[in-house]
Amino acid sequence: MFKNIIFDWSGVIKDALDAHLWVVNRIIEELGGKAISIEEFKKNWEEPYMNFWRTYYPELTYEKEHEMYSRFILSNECPESTSCLGIVDVIKKLKQNGTYMIVLSSDFPETVLPEMKRFALENIFSEVVTLVYDKKEKIAELMKAHNLKPEETIFVGDSANEVKAGKSVGLKTLSVTWGFYSEEKLKLSEPDYLVHNIEELEKVLLA
Repeated sequence: MFKNIIFDWSGVIKDALDAHLWVVNRIIEELGGKAISIEEFKKNWEEPYMNFWRTYYPELTYEKEHEMYSRFILSNECPESTSCLGIVDVIKKLKQNGTYMIVLSSDFPETVLPEMKRFALENIFSEVVTLVYDKKEKIAELMKAHNLKPEETIFVGDSANEVKAGKSVGLKTLSVTWGFYSEEKLKLSEPDYLVHNIEELEKVLLA
């Protein structure tokens, strides 16, 4: 069992696909485009997220995207997300076993913190880091700040960027297939573990 786990939030703990796609399509429509399907989204989604937007709108700036995304994700019309099936129970088991856990997310604190309360995950994580554009740039700082040993730590995410971030500091990496990336794209990033359901995740993290 790993002593330390760094979790992504959306796509791993939070079932964010519907809400995120809704926001993406509102941005596309406001920019004069046509809404995309969930299949197209998962095929083309990239992190850091401006790599995705440059595929559709090369002229779109980070500042403009940030303004539009925050406006839509915080609107009352945005679909409410739930926790991924079974993940809360796994995290609580990890906490009971003394696992040290951190959240490293690009999400807004205005969404993550209320969701954490709604999912009954308050006082579980030692730190919750939000608004991270490129996790590869943040993870080394996080490891040093918490004195985490690479051989005792795993990064759990749903994107190739998170695999790269974890590997950049010598961590084991685990990718879940229920997030934003297709399984085919995740395989190309070569995570140490690729899990398809909560049972497989629990087997790795609570072994």
